[in-house]
Amino acid sequence: MATIYDVAKLAGVSPKTVSRAINGDAPVGKKTKAAVDAAITQLGYVPSNAARMMRSNKSGLIGLITGAISQTSDTPEPTGLPDLFIVQGIQKVMAERGMTLMIADTAGSADNIPHLLRTFQEHRAEGILYVADYHKEITLPHVVTDLPIVLANCFDAAGHPAILPDDRKGQYDLVRRLIAAGHHRIANLRLPENYIASHLRFAGYQAAMDDAGLDCDPALSHLILPDDDPNQVVQIKSTLANVLAMDAPPTVICCGNDKMALRVYGVLRSMGLRIPEDISVTGYDNYALIAETLFPALTTVELPYARMGVAAGTLLLDLIQSKTSAPSHPISVDGSVFWRSSVTDLFKSNAHLFQNHGRLPNETL
Repeated sequence: MATIYDVAKLAGVSPKTVSRAINGDAPVGKKTKAAVDAAITQLGYVPSNAARMMRSNKSGLIGLITGAISQTSDTPEPTGLPDLFIVQGIQKVMAERGMTLMIADTAGSADNIPHLLRTFQEHRAEGILYVADYHKEITLPHVVTDLPIVLANCFDAAGHPAILPDDRKGQYDLVRRLIAAGHHRIANLRLPENYIASHLRFAGYQAAMDDAGLDCDPALSHLILPDDDPNQVVQIKSTLANVLAMDAPPTVICCGNDKMALRVYGVLRSMGLRIPEDISVTGYDNYALIAETLFPALTTVELPYARMGVAAGTLLLDLIQSKTSAPSHPISVDGSVFWRSSVTDLFKSNAHLFQNHGRLPNETL
């Protein structure tokens, strides 16, 4: 392996001049710099950052802990990769600001986190990012460190700065759009209660109905088993049979996520119902492999993973460079409603009924 002395000999200069040419910490003539660069290229010399790091206490390295790499699914159904999309957003920020991201995977076990944190410290990382696979509360193991830490898609009781999806606003915005399209009876198939997102989205659903002066009928809201429960489809079928048999059935089914919506499509079609002609359906997540490939394409709400990654990476670098102080509360990032053809606009479809009256009903707009 070539050394700085080999470069100096080939370039015909002193080792100190080579160091100055590499680090840019003292003036070096253009011809001398060109000779050093040519020697480095010819010898394949790789400068060591160790001394520069010791002088400046800046490594340019950021540590990231995630489970995205080892995460696997036992089901053949399409799914999203939230951790990975968040990581991509973080990487975009790091590349733009000249930082290097070191990614470590937990291999599915939180017991590996203390070792990973210590490893990043040993490599003189300037900050740490922790990325969770879904919106949840976590507990980081106690490791003595003065490094700034930012959480993405999760939060903790210790009050580390956190970037979270705004699940309440996302569901609120979706339901308001449905109401504006003439839907007053809106069924809500919720994620299991142990998901924080379930409570936030239900609050958004209730707020949108209340703000429009509509009755939030408890008979239209049902908790559904998790995606990996083999009985979920059976429960969905039973639930839909009950709500559709009501005297005033819903005109749209809001599903807790896009995977649930995928299964709802199948159940409704097995019942002989057309989407959206007979009943409309929405999801949540905007997983492209589901939302864009279903027929009809699924109306859903984006979980803004990439933008959450950008926000987390930007916040961490600003904390490192003392451009901002740590926020006292988690920062929420809201996602857009993706309006597709799985929802019927009831005002437009019923417009012919009101032509003789000269206007459309507008009490909820």
